[in-house]
Amino acid sequence: MTPEVIIVGAAITDLQVYPVKRNIIDVASYPAERMVWTVGGDALNEATIITRMGHSVRLVSCIGDDAAANVILSHCEANGIATDFIRRDASKTTAINIGLIWEDGERTFINNRSGSLWTFSPDDVDMEAVSGAKILSYASVFNSPELKEPFMIKLFERAKSQGMLICADMVAAKRGETLNDVAGALKYIDYFFPNFDEGKILTGRDEPEDIAGALLDLGVKNVILKIGKRGCLVKNSRESFIVGIYNGAKCIDTTGAGDNFASGFISGLLEGKSLAECAKMANCAASIAIEAVGATNGLTSRNIFDERLAKMI
Repeated sequence: MTPEVIIVGAAITDLQVYPVKRNIIDVASYPAERMVWTVGGDALNEATIITRMGHSVRLVSCIGDDAAANVILSHCEANGIATDFIRRDASKTTAINIGLIWEDGERTFINNRSGSLWTFSPDDVDMEAVSGAKILSYASVFNSPELKEPFMIKLFERAKSQGMLICADMVAAKRGETLNDVAGALKYIDYFFPNFDEGKILTGRDEPEDIAGALLDLGVKNVILKIGKRGCLVKNSRESFIVGIYNGAKCIDTTGAGDNFASGFISGLLEGKSLAECAKMANCAASIAIEAVGATNGLTSRNIFDERLAKMI
C-alpha cells in the first residue's frame, strides 16, 4: 500500500521513571511509583499516532540487531507502520532513552551517544523511500547530529520532486549547531513546528511574532509556533493567529507532546482541514499525550481523539 506520510527520524525505546525528585542521584536506592518501557523517538512517535488517527505511514529510520530493535519492529507491526525502509544494522546499538519525569510532568532524558539516535546517518536512508506519499515529515531538525544540512536539502529536494508537502519539527541542538547550519534547508519546509524556546534560540528573537517572522523570512511557508499554555501561533505571509489549548488536561508526562502535536496537525492536512482546524487537532493530540506516561500511551485510538476534540472550544 502506498503511504500517505513518509517520516524520517529516530526509532528508539524509552524507559520512563515517574515521578522523581531532584535528589534522585543522592540516594543509594530510589523507589519510583512507575517505570514504563515503551517505544520512543520522534519519528516512531509520529508514525504511531498518525496510524492511530487512521492514516498510512512509512517509517525511515535505523535500528540495531538487539532486543530493543525487536520491540520496535513488533510495535510497528501491531500499529500498521510500514518498516520496509527501516535499516537494521548489527553494528549499531538501538538507542534507549531514560526519561526522568519530575512531579510537574516535565522531564530530563539520559541517552547514549553510541546509540542509533546519535549514529543515524545519511547512509542509513534510501532516497527511494521518498516516493508516492502526500507528505514528508522530517521528525526533528537537530535530533540526529549526523543528518546535516546537505542531507536535509537532498531529502527535501527529493520530496519536492515527488510533489510532497514537507513538515518538520525540531529539538534543541546537540552539538552547538546554529541557524547557519540549517538555514539553507528551511526554505523547503511548508509547515514548521518549533516551540517557543527552540525558536527563540534558533532565531535570536524574543517575541513569538518576531520568531515566526524570522523563520518566514528564511523561506518557511507556515510557522506553527508552540507557545505553552497559550496554545500555538500560526503565521504565514497572509495571516497570523493563535489557537488555544484544551484547558482540562492533567499533565503527567510531557514526553512526546511535540510529536503528538505534529501528528495531529499532519492528520488535519491529510483530511483537508483549514490551518486553524489543523492547529486545533495538533493541540488536541498534545493534550491527550501529556495525560499518560510515555509518548504514545495516551492517544491509543481515533475515538479517544474525537471525544477530546468535541470538547474543545
